[in-house]
Amino acid sequence: MEKPSPKTNSADLLNEFEKRGLLYQSTPGLAAHLAQPRTIYCGFDPTADSLHIGSLVPLLTLRRLQLAGHRVIILVGGATGMIGDPSFKATERKLLDDATLAHNVAGIAAQVTKLFADVPAGALGKPLVLNNADWTKGVGVLEFLRDIGKHFSVNQMIARDSVKTRLARDDVGISFTEFSYALLQAFDFHEMFRDKRYECSVQLGASDQWGNMTAGTELIRKKLRGEAHVLTLPLLTKADGTKFGKSESGTLWLDAAKTSPYAFYQFWLNTSDADVEKYLKLFSFLSLEDIENHMAMQRRNPENRGAQHHLAGELTQLVHGQDGVIGAQRISAILFGGSKEELTEADLAQLAHDGLPQANGPAQSLLEALILTGLVASKREARDFLKQGAIQHNGVVVSDEALELTPANAKYGRYHLLKRGKKQFALLVHA
Repeated sequence: MEKPSPKTNSADLLNEFEKRGLLYQSTPGLAAHLAQPRTIYCGFDPTADSLHIGSLVPLLTLRRLQLAGHRVIILVGGATGMIGDPSFKATERKLLDDATLAHNVAGIAAQVTKLFADVPAGALGKPLVLNNADWTKGVGVLEFLRDIGKHFSVNQMIARDSVKTRLARDDVGISFTEFSYALLQAFDFHEMFRDKRYECSVQLGASDQWGNMTAGTELIRKKLRGEAHVLTLPLLTKADGTKFGKSESGTLWLDAAKTSPYAFYQFWLNTSDADVEKYLKLFSFLSLEDIENHMAMQRRNPENRGAQHHLAGELTQLVHGQDGVIGAQRISAILFGGSKEELTEADLAQLAHDGLPQANGPAQSLLEALILTGLVASKREARDFLKQGAIQHNGVVVSDEALELTPANAKYGRYHLLKRGKKQFALLVHA
């Protein structure tokens, strides 16, 4: 394949990655290697039919590389997903059946394609979505052991931290199936490196993948006498040390059917002041200079939360499109200041999905509904708030504790939006 002329300064690119907190480890010579346009891949195992927000760091790093003139491959593990990566997992993953795996592969492929839809073609073409089942399903076990397995030392494989952690646990240990995962990941890199359609020479992944990734570079060096490189990204934690990517409702998915655009938007909007600069660097496509300007304004007027608003808007736009942003912002504005009459049925469906605490059930008295939805802890507390005029039903202040909440006085025949005080909301939803 003829190599196009260079389009980017690789030293500047990696320097920016480092300033953004994206560069954790890399193989020696990576900067020189990236002086010309290359093909770079990152793999995602289809353990579910949607990726989650933790996947955004590598995906958006691939976008940066694509915009810098490199071609990217998003590899969906239709083969490796049948085993599961054991890296720093406490127990063995649940093995998926063929139908579930195929469903998950299709879901992820559609999702990542959408994320790159607005990115201009890179120096070597448009982003590719590949499935490693395409080159593994025809390989026999004896052929694999002879041609691939002989290049790996069991001594080195056992010495990896991810394997040692499992070996140290007598109650779990590690199966031969999971132990072999690194060989399959190395085989993927080998196949895409030698295939003239791709000539993929760089792999991107999380820092806990270093051992699996360098296994690929070693296989390429030994078997093909080729030069390949890896770049790892840091694992994310919040400033308070808690795990990134979790909310009160659980995992934040990229699929709108699993995590609504409103809940997705609110997650980013609620980023702490201690984390927002870090997240802007990692996730946004603002220049470092613009990020510093945002943070300077934030320090002057922290109550405006301008940095969080930009972060939430940009990330929701990338994942859910302009309609997702507009809807999430409209719902937010209505809940915290607008007329509740403006909420559409689709808005309330998002809120019922994962945007607000809710209870499902038949007709209830207002008093019962307040307790059932968790807005109050007791009947006494409910009566106190009702006397204070601090309770609203569908945007109207109410005081009658015996008020029956039925489909007749529900919005769209199903939804009762309850509010306590200035910011606490809940929904009672009829089936």
